[in-house]
Amino acid sequence: MTILLYAVMVVCGWFTIYAACYDFEHSEVLDFSMRHGMQLIWIGTSAALAVLILLIDSKFYSNIAYLFYGAMILLLIATIFLSPDIKGSHSWLKIGSFSIQPAEFAKYACALCLSHFMSSYQFNMYKMRNILTMAAIIFLPMAIIILQSETGSALVFAAFLLPLFREGMNGVIVLLGLLAAVMFIVVLRFNNLPVAPGEVPSPESYGFIIVFILAILVAAGLLWHYTHDKPGVRNLLLGNLGIYVLGGALHYFLPETVLYTRVAFASMGASVIYLIIWSVIRHKRTYLSIAAFLVLTIGGVYSVDFAFDEILEPHQQIRIKIVLGLEDDPQGAGYNVRQSQIAIGSGGLTGKGFLSGTQTKLNYVPEQDTDFIFCTIGEEWGFLGTTFVVLLFSLLIIRLIIMAERQRSTFSRIYGYCVAGIFLFHFTINIGMVIGMLPVIGIPLPLFSYGGSSMWGFTILLFTFIRLDASRMEILQEQ
Repeated sequence: MTILLYAVMVVCGWFTIYAACYDFEHSEVLDFSMRHGMQLIWIGTSAALAVLILLIDSKFYSNIAYLFYGAMILLLIATIFLSPDIKGSHSWLKIGSFSIQPAEFAKYACALCLSHFMSSYQFNMYKMRNILTMAAIIFLPMAIIILQSETGSALVFAAFLLPLFREGMNGVIVLLGLLAAVMFIVVLRFNNLPVAPGEVPSPESYGFIIVFILAILVAAGLLWHYTHDKPGVRNLLLGNLGIYVLGGALHYFLPETVLYTRVAFASMGASVIYLIIWSVIRHKRTYLSIAAFLVLTIGGVYSVDFAFDEILEPHQQIRIKIVLGLEDDPQGAGYNVRQSQIAIGSGGLTGKGFLSGTQTKLNYVPEQDTDFIFCTIGEEWGFLGTTFVVLLFSLLIIRLIIMAERQRSTFSRIYGYCVAGIFLFHFTINIGMVIGMLPVIGIPLPLFSYGGSSMWGFTILLFTFIRLDASRMEILQEQ
């Protein structure tokens, strides 16, 4: 069934690429000067790769994990210096008339390496040495890819949280990660905070307040989860409620003297002091850890502007601002998303029909055969077509998780979750950015978007897991 889903997606992807780059003067299927013709080459070579992968002994993939990961790290570093500048990115290597993107294969190397390490003898998820090693395996290629100015490909490595979570990573880490993302968005969206005495905050100036209230609630949840300290949780929540009520009353009567943002800081500071005192009374470091979390929240709030202005590139900044409604640039940075939304909306329920999309034929949507290929599906096949594609991906991801759960080796199970996580991340982020729900970060739709590196990368990822799953069946037959 997995191979059938793969085949259906590849075929649908090719027809969509053909529609996206269709030219009346170059309508031949085997016209290799056009992208649909080149995609046939990538599909053919991917099929050959798939057969080769299925013929190799399954133990080979575990044995080469560290070696392949090390070689890929060296290749990523070399790419920074050898790659030409393509739209500000140094992530493509030219080989004759072809270009290849090593970052696509770094995901495969990372999946193998992480699976091999986590399946090693006496591995313990909670040992600090193991935690640091896992972090290094994931973040090292991420950092190098960011240096290539390919932030979108780097963010894909967040998909490895899925296998970590499956293998026992504390769910609190995921919760804190989500909180950090919410904090970043809220502060960035509502960062017009008054600090000078005498200023009256506007309704859109409560970013700090929202984040701090959320942090206090999370702290209370952590306190209950780790200590079951009912009085401590009650005192923390009631104390903050009292500070906010009193601060709100004072702010109402003395708006130029008592700023509500300062009330938020006061409640956070009082909470930290309370937790420190409670840790001394109860002789538990857990309270100190939660107090440290609140202090880090304050630091995180103040680092948002720095991270946004100094780390992100200008084009990335404007894309995020457009999604958050901070700017409107329909003829500039927001042009791609706006045209994509028009194309998808114009498709209606059943679409305009194959090769009949006006937005597609007139090339209104840039990158309509790569990152924005989903808009071509929406315009020509409508809501029914996009639903079919979503169902295909959903079935594939569910199938991968089911396969991962039935594995008899830890290596195969972890690798299966790595593959499922990568497909899920690409699928979710790509469609989210095409419909304007997420910033445009430039990652392809698996097996649909044009590109040899993408097609090879996803084929290798998927068929390696299919081979590992087949070895599970061989073990059962031997028994």
